Amino acid sequence: MTEKMDPLTLDKQLCFAIYAAGHAFTRFYKPRLEALDLTYPQYLVFLVLWEEDGLTVKALGEKLYLDSGTITPLVKRLEARGLLVRKRDEDDERMVRVHLTPEGRAMRGKALAIPLAIAGASGLDHAGFEHLKSELDTLRARLGAS
Repeated sequence: MTEKMDPLTLDKQLCFAIYAAGHAFTRFYKPRLEALDLTYPQYLVFLVLWEEDGLTVKALGEKLYLDSGTITPLVKRLEARGLLVRKRDEDDERMVRVHLTPEGRAMRGKALAIPLAIAGASGLDHAGFEHLKSELDTLRARLGAS
């Protein structure tokens, strides 16, 4: 088998390309999120809540593909900083809802530069960005269903 046809070389691995791109994203996000005093998972919590405040902890975890053992400590740390509050659901006390505080809502304005910086650094136009995201969403769904 020639080297070019060998499927077990690193340069032929889609998973490695995605893994390496993930590391590049992490390095790119790090200084921008440090300026907000947020970790990447905490930033993701805010992205979801800026879109739909008052979700249950369970729904928040589902949107982020995180289990309760991961999402609960994230939310607790943000609550301790005064950026979120957790409240028992009025109709079902077993459910806990997460709400942004005024300070948490204000973080949105500070974070607006992050996606703009990503868009600029990626070199993709809007259509290219949307196409790549759609392909990755489809890949995640297919792998998740397998």
